[in-house]
Amino acid sequence: MKTEHEREELIKAINLLLNQAYDSTLDEIYAFLQKNDDEEDEEDLKAIKEAREDIRINGTVSWDEYMDEYKRESA
Repeated sequence: MKTEHEREELIKAINLLLNQAYDSTLDEIYAFLQKNDDEEDEEDLKAIKEAREDIRINGTVSWDEYMDEYKRESA
């Protein structure tokens, strides 16, 4: 994951290139980003449905139980 400064610098560099791009290229980039956003939304919804199904089948785990298990696995 990038730092906030790295993200800002990357966005500035992208903006410079976008301002020089042909309209058709901008259309392609926009379509790609929109498709990517839609796919991420679908993945998020799928993960939520799977988590709800898991809770329905297996019940829930308290935060303390989760942390105990996490500590055992990390050791």
